[in-house]
Amino acid sequence: MKYADLHLHTNFSDGSSSVKDLIENAKKAGLSCISITDHDTVKGVLSAIESFSDTIEIIPGIELTADIYGREVHILGYFIDCKNSEFIARLTYFRKVRLDRIFEMSDKLRMLGVVIDPKEVIDFAHGASIGRLHLARIMVKKGIVSTTNEAFQKYIGDTCPAYVSKFKLTPKEAIDLILSVKGIPVIAHPYVLPSQDLIEQFVKDGLRGIEVYYPEHNSQMTENYKKIAEKYNLLITGGSDCHGLAKKEVLIGRVKIPYRLVEKLKEAKNAL
Repeated sequence: MKYADLHLHTNFSDGSSSVKDLIENAKKAGLSCISITDHDTVKGVLSAIESFSDTIEIIPGIELTADIYGREVHILGYFIDCKNSEFIARLTYFRKVRLDRIFEMSDKLRMLGVVIDPKEVIDFAHGASIGRLHLARIMVKKGIVSTTNEAFQKYIGDTCPAYVSKFKLTPKEAIDLILSVKGIPVIAHPYVLPSQDLIEQFVKDGLRGIEVYYPEHNSQMTENYKKIAEKYNLLITGGSDCHGLAKKEVLIGRVKIPYRLVEKLKEAKNAL
């Protein structure tokens, strides 16, 4: 059988792996197909398609962040038009907001007695689409916390004192943006939703799929999301959400989905 991992990040966003290393690790993990779903940037997937599409199948992807009830919701987009100029402009704006957010979170941390120079985080990101994980990694580096998970749980998680909402993009707006570039919008890691009832609303907004297979989903959760997919006629996807060394416990290919699910995605794309 052929397998795919449809949720991967490179160092063009908050992963630690270069495109080259990611591709090599994907092949070592026995994958035939991957999707690079960096946050608010398509630079990584464009680089991968240009240099490595003859060695492994690469589905162009994106991960967008939306906000609902003060909590983050992530929407994946598959088979997007990575070269659409209006889309690129929107992503450029999102990355600027991400940068501003680092300064705001650093200010909040300072008020909590945690001193982080935002320039240090920016330099660490090396021009990537900057995010909370970069900040968390700096906090680990400086000995403020032991792990990135601790940074999120104590300081910068959605309900924590130094959290700053990135922007007020609604889930519907994120879905519409993906649809505007002929992509397939999929809800990422649904276990983190503030309410599972939101999935029905997202379907009404144009959601086409759900990430059923995910490292944090136990067998009961996976079966539940399969039933939700069947109930709303949603496509089923899955992936490891690998960030390389940025999240050491999640490795590429830890979640593999059968290639038949990729074929279902292709059928849906062809029907657009």
